[in-house]
Amino acid sequence: MNQLHTPKASRNQETGRLSFMSSVSRAALTDRLRGAERRTAARVTSAEGGAGRPCTFSSVPALKKTALLVASATLLSLSATGPALADDKPGGKDDKPKPPASMSTVGGARLGQPGTQVDLKAGAPVLPKELSARSWMVSDAETGEVLAAHNAHWRLAPASTLKMLFADTVLPKFPKTQQRKVQPADLAGIGAGSSLVGVKENETYSVHDLWLGVFLRSGNDAVHVLSAMNGGVPQTVKDMQEHAEDLQALDTRVVTPDGYDEKGQVSSAYDLTLFARSGLQKKDFREYCATATAQFPGETKKIKKGKDKGKSKRESFGMQNTNRLLTGTDGVEQYKGIAGVKNGSTTNAGNTFTGVAERDGKVLLVTVMNPGSDEPHAVYKESARLLDWGFAAADKVEPVGELVAPKGAKTGQGAPGKGGQAGGAEGVAKATEKDSGSGSGMGTAFGIAAGVLAVIAGGLFLLNRRWPLRRQ
Repeated sequence: MNQLHTPKASRNQETGRLSFMSSVSRAALTDRLRGAERRTAARVTSAEGGAGRPCTFSSVPALKKTALLVASATLLSLSATGPALADDKPGGKDDKPKPPASMSTVGGARLGQPGTQVDLKAGAPVLPKELSARSWMVSDAETGEVLAAHNAHWRLAPASTLKMLFADTVLPKFPKTQQRKVQPADLAGIGAGSSLVGVKENETYSVHDLWLGVFLRSGNDAVHVLSAMNGGVPQTVKDMQEHAEDLQALDTRVVTPDGYDEKGQVSSAYDLTLFARSGLQKKDFREYCATATAQFPGETKKIKKGKDKGKSKRESFGMQNTNRLLTGTDGVEQYKGIAGVKNGSTTNAGNTFTGVAERDGKVLLVTVMNPGSDEPHAVYKESARLLDWGFAAADKVEPVGELVAPKGAKTGQGAPGKGGQAGGAEGVAKATEKDSGSGSGMGTAFGIAAGVLAVIAGGLFLLNRRWPLRRQ
């Protein structure tokens, strides 16, 4: 198996990282083997470019509360398809398209309005001035409250942030130890200029290897191989669209599984945040998106000299996550408490980013789409400013909306000892909700290590959740 720097189920007080995350600072990045043997890491190649509780995203507003909003938002989304798709095709002539006058109202009426939506209480910090993105949103990952938003439902090209939906859809289907010998057909149809991890025909890779390639190098080649395992690209696109609809991400239209620019392929800051929140409830998803560096299998070659001449040898090469807020590279400072999730960049989409970070027990999600600033690495810097504002303002603003639960989620207080199901799409694993013995519907969070119960601060971490975590 490959060596990688990956989260551990321990608290890192210095960086304020999520409790299952280890530091990825230069001094703290340590080799950790995902197998029985330990080997020395190869030199990590440069990438394109990157407190005290587990990231257990708990309470989601009751479905009854949002049912009417979602129903009306569905109709609005359909009726507004024309104007909302102003930015859905490569090579658009309008350099500065404007958001539609009305957009989807999933999550609340305010989120369907163009412009910035925020309700500051007394003493709340003002929003950062240096924000140029066409769309952005800051939300509480655990409560689902949207703290502030700007054109949250504007349907824009997502670039590789769409890989969050791909991973959330496909990752549960294959064990990470499963092997795949790559066939030429697996790599067919990859778009020109795609980001690649370096998958080779006729070489064998584990599913684990391929997911590292997806999350760290944003490898469209790895996406296509996993899609081939899933029945092909058309089937994977269909599965992703169905899962998006199950998550009530109604702004999203999937055309490619990797986020490559195609006419009609759109998502929104709101939907991308839903994908991240859903994915982060899976331990493998959390681990992959928080991994800073790893090794990837190279090409098998014949040894030409020495005593092993004529034998075959396959070496690995180092890769680094393209998320600069995670790695702190290329002039972007590593963000304190960052734990993923995904960045993207295409000609049509510009730069896009969704991130999750934890500070002083608060877990926030931020999504930024297509900054217009000439500032270097604007998508990361604007994301960092919004996170800073969110942590400072978390208890000093009135929410302007909410992150809705999936269609199939059972919401409301459950009876003690009864099970709950997270997500309603076919093939999605059932969640379990164990009785805490208090009769209050308390559930037990599941940790990242081997699926065992999380032990935080010397005891079980309990939370009152209405959308239970999946045991994955």
